This record gives sequence, structure tokens and C-alpha cells, in this order.
Amino acid sequence: MNFTNKVIWITGASSGIGKSLAMELSKLNTKLILSSRNIAELEKVKNECDASSEIKIIPLDLEKYQTLPSKVDEAMLLYGKIDILFNNGGISQRSKAIDTAIEVDRRIMAINYFGTIALSKALLPHFIAQKSGQFVVITSVVGKVATPVRSSYSASKHALHGFFDSLRAETHQYNIKVTLACPGYVKTNISMNALTGNGTAQNKMDIATNNGLSPAYFSKKLLKAVSKEKNEVYIAGFREKSAIYLKRFFPKLLAKMIRKMAVT
Repeated sequence: MNFTNKVIWITGASSGIGKSLAMELSKLNTKLILSSRNIAELEKVKNECDASSEIKIIPLDLEKYQTLPSKVDEAMLLYGKIDILFNNGGISQRSKAIDTAIEVDRRIMAINYFGTIALSKALLPHFIAQKSGQFVVITSVVGKVATPVRSSYSASKHALHGFFDSLRAETHQYNIKVTLACPGYVKTNISMNALTGNGTAQNKMDIATNNGLSPAYFSKKLLKAVSKEKNEVYIAGFREKSAIYLKRFFPKLLAKMIRKMAVT
């Protein structure tokens, strides 16, 4: 795939991976739509990108997933089509299951799962009508291998794999592609914003996250996978990638290793 003249919509675009994707794609003669809750930060990202005149902003809140069909209508009015949707918005967790209020579990699922699928389902009829389109879904290595203090976060990412694997099969006849991207640790604010058991933000950077891949490196790798229309891609350090293959071939060994993990 050549990204030239593609209309690309990115959620969670105000920081981290979303911001980095916007900056990389803005160099490739694309038309971008950037979304998140934070309009001021989206404006900053737009101004840092190349060809900012080809970048539009649509604020949205994935947690309010009932409002997302109207956001799709708004997006379609901007350029008349969407070629690629990067489902990047989401929130993480840092709390044991026993210490996590059910309202927090519900909120994580509302943002990460229901928000993502509501936006995608609202866009789906347009992809079917134009007989093309690509959903790029940023999940996580923990969407394949669950780890401590991330029970609901991991569940939301596992759910995305189930939904989009099914959707890929259902829409193959319409030339619609689905790429599931599983990051390992990437140096973003995800751990700062992660929810604790009572729903407040953790407000501290995890050591592993701080030592993670740069968003720019991740984005460049992801765009290569998207251009090749890969079904699934793992962009992570050696340990995180190894865990995925251990889960497949040596699940008992991995289970023992995970039990010994530091709870961070």
C-alpha cells in the first residue's frame, strides 16, 4: 500500500503512539483526522506535523460510545471517505483484580472495547460501500499474554482480538483489511494515566514503560506492517515477544514465569 492521498483517522492522537503516527503519516502526503478528548493537545500535534492544512480535528470520547456514530458522520463530511482507521485510543490499569472496583472494570471495557468497536461498526457501512478500507487496532502484548495488575486491561485487549478476527473473516469479500498491532512496552504516558483500583490515575511512570521502545520507532514499524496489510504484528522487546511464543508452545512454563513477575 502507498499512503499517498489516503484519508486516515487516528484516535488517541493527542500523545504517545497516536501523536507519533500522526507525525509520521503527515510526511507521506496523506489527509489526516485526529481525535481524542483533549482539543488543545490535538491542536499542538497538528501544528507539529507536516502539511497541517491537510489535518482536521474531531474531538471524541470513546467512553461515550453512543455518541460515536455521529462522529463518523462528521468525519465523512470532511473528505468524503475514510481509507484507514487507527483505533489507538484507550486506557490501562495498575491494580489487582481483588482491589479493583467493578465500576473501574466497566470503565476500562467501555473505553478500550466498546468505544473501539462502536466507532469501527459505525464506519463499517462506508468501508463496505466503497469496497475497501483498513482497520488498524492497537491492542497489546497483554492481549495475548495476561500479566498481573492488568486483569481488565488485558481482558479488553483479548476482546479486541476476538472481535476483529471475526470481523476480518466476515468482511473479506468487501476487500476490508484488519491489522492487529501488539505493542510491548512503549515509552508513553500510558502508565501515568493507568487506572488504580478506585479509578484514580496511577500518576507515576513504570520502570519498564520508561525503558520501552520510542513511539517513533514503534510507529515506523507499524506503518510498514499496515502497508503490507498484515493480519497481526508484534512490535516489542525480546522478552515480550518471547512470552507470546512461550504461551503458544510452553504454556505451563510461561505460567510459572508470570507468577514470579514483579507486580509493577
